[in-house]
Amino acid sequence: MNEPVSEAGPGMTIGELARAAGAHVETIRFYQRKALLVEPMRHFRKIRRYGQAHLARLRFIKAAQRLGFTLDEIAELLRLDAALACGEAAQIAGRHLAVVQAKIADLERMEKVLSELITACGKTTPGTLACPLIAALQQSASSPT
Repeated sequence: MNEPVSEAGPGMTIGELARAAGAHVETIRFYQRKALLVEPMRHFRKIRRYGQAHLARLRFIKAAQRLGFTLDEIAELLRLDAALACGEAAQIAGRHLAVVQAKIADLERMEKVLSELITACGKTTPGTLACPLIAALQQSASSPT
């Protein structure tokens, strides 16, 4: 995965590559502009042909994205030699895991606050008190962050 791929000869068109990978043509072009995927040279009839190595690289990118890696992190992973860089890959993944864990903690805090506000809303009598959820949002909107 560490070397950009450029294959000659028969292969897939960009549309066929997109379908095979479950991606859009514009996504592939975007990855090419970001140097994540090499654009093959034009061959016969001036059509670019993509090989299995392109498909494997594109699937690697999509799999890493599903795990939440940024394109910069994916680029780092792609530059690593798979046989020699497990420690470096683990460091990149470790940094990413810390970000994921922080997001989970934030989501758990949000869940707790929302659950409490929803419960408080259920305990109010219509027309007698301000809705606790709306009141909390209004208070947050008026206080500096």
